Amino acid sequence: MKVAIASGKRKTAIARAVVKEGKGRIRINHVPLEIYQPELARLTVMEPLALIGEKANKVDVEVKVKGGGVMGQAEASRTAVARALMKYFNDPEVEKIYKSYDRTLLVNDVRRKLPKLPLGRGARKRRQKSYR
Repeated sequence: MKVAIASGKRKTAIARAVVKEGKGRIRINHVPLEIYQPELARLTVMEPLALIGEKANKVDVEVKVKGGGVMGQAEASRTAVARALMKYFNDPEVEKIYKSYDRTLLVNDVRRKLPKLPLGRGARKRRQKSYR
C-alpha cells in the first residue's frame, strides 16, 4: 500500500499528515474535517484538497497537529496536507497548481513571535518616561 508522510509548521504549531489510498476521508487529531471547528480553520485545511479536485476523493488523510493556537494549527495542517498530497501523487501538475495558488502551501511561514524585552510588557511596548 502506497503511503506519503509530510509535515508543516506555522509559528509554534507542528502538523504531520499521512496520505494513503482510501475513500476521501480527512481527519485532524481524529476529528473528521466535516465537523472540525471553527469554520475558518476548516476551510483553510480544505484548500489543498479543493485545488486538486477529483484526485482528493481517492485518498484518506490523517493529520496530527500539536502546539500553537487554532489558526496556527490550521495553517500548519494545510501545509502538511499539501506536501503529503504532492509527494503521494508525484505529479508536477499538482505542484504547479499549489505554487501558482499560494506559496505557503508548500513552504513553511518563517515568521515567529518577537521575544519580550526588559523594561516593557511585551516585544515593543515600554513603560512611559516621566522627567518630573
